[in-house]
Amino acid sequence: MKRLLIFMLTFTLLLCPVLAGCSKKADDGNLTPLTLCEVAHSIFYAPQYAAIELGYFKEEGIDLTLFNGSGADNVMTALISGDADIGFMGSEASIYVYREGAEDYAVNFAQLTQRAGNFLVGREADPDFQWSDLIGKKVLGGRKGGMPQMVFEYILRRNGIDPSMDLTIDQSIDFGLTAAAFTSNDADYTVEFEPFATGLELEGSGYVVASLGVDSGYVPYTAYSALGSYMNKNPELIQRFTNAIQKGLDYVNSHSAEEIASVIAPQFAETDPDRIAVIVGRYLDQDTWKKNTVFTEESFALLQDILEEAGELTERVPYDQLVNVKYAEEAAK
Repeated sequence: MKRLLIFMLTFTLLLCPVLAGCSKKADDGNLTPLTLCEVAHSIFYAPQYAAIELGYFKEEGIDLTLFNGSGADNVMTALISGDADIGFMGSEASIYVYREGAEDYAVNFAQLTQRAGNFLVGREADPDFQWSDLIGKKVLGGRKGGMPQMVFEYILRRNGIDPSMDLTIDQSIDFGLTAAAFTSNDADYTVEFEPFATGLELEGSGYVVASLGVDSGYVPYTAYSALGSYMNKNPELIQRFTNAIQKGLDYVNSHSAEEIASVIAPQFAETDPDRIAVIVGRYLDQDTWKKNTVFTEESFALLQDILEEAGELTERVPYDQLVNVKYAEEAAK
């Protein structure tokens, strides 16, 4: 909890102007305000943005305020401090808080992605890339204990590579800044989300050589959670939120990359629509998004396997305490 408390103080001080800038009054007095904090603003989360742009939240009577927490620690801090009603992040954060003894902990109620959304980018195009090529190399990685880094290490181990001995992983660069650093860094590879991976390719600064989503298999990468106390007080609102996310999933799983890109383009005004379509196509091709939001016990067990292998979990936590599937099951009907 110490790490979260440190982030809480800093994050809360910074949060006020952010929320002031993105909050809005409901267009209809019947809409219920709800604040969502996301771990990153990425095309990887296209179903969420489709739900926003297609009006699914308003259809469910929700006036949604969305802001970027820039990392799971910050999202969890926003939940604990009450600055966010719902958090969207890797579920490992909820496990950490539960293991630290929090009485009012975050409960996962809807899973969105079922594969990792990041890619390994090298200095040169390499259609014959093998993970063993990383031995002896330097890679810009993610934060210790975060899903991007743990999934990367999970893949390395599956390929017989020791993350601490066989290569150098630089974890000193802040979340979201590794792509910029890669252009002037001496690293051989970097692990990047979109649109940064494609951006490096278009700049000629790097080339995608592998998909972590493909090579790690199906993993419960990101999910929505809320404090138990909030869920107990607002079960109908949690259901309506889940319904909207389910509609977003239904849309992306039944439309083309070009159609999806056109819908979510307002969320990424700085990105060319054709580039958005390319990125969405990559995610569609690797079956990134779930068909429904049900977070299964099997997936939760796999998540804990990954945490254990990464040395971040010494004792398993109970699925039925940290996952509530009733809202997802109802939304999927």
